[in-house]
Amino acid sequence: MATSSKAKKKTVRLASGRKRARQDVELNAGNSALRSHFRTVVKNVQKAVAAGDKVKAGEVFKAAQRVIDSVADKGIFHKNKAARTKSRLAARVKALATAA
Repeated sequence: MATSSKAKKKTVRLASGRKRARQDVELNAGNSALRSHFRTVVKNVQKAVAAGDKVKAGEVFKAAQRVIDSVADKGIFHKNKAARTKSRLAARVKALATAA
């Protein structure tokens, strides 16, 4: 039996199922974009902290909080994950501010 590792997708017969499949493609693309944006803003804060730039780290963190909360509100990530991420980033920014 020579089948690929991926299971072959079956064509949906019902009109409502075909519509659901079409919608899923768009929803998945939107969610992927939001997840990517989330990761990008987190990395931007981490880079600013690593560079030792207190002012930029504070500004980028403030902007990142909005994105993180937005993604959590939409259900892309769990609210606890968002809170944990914000807490860790805030601790790094605060440590950077007090270190100098």
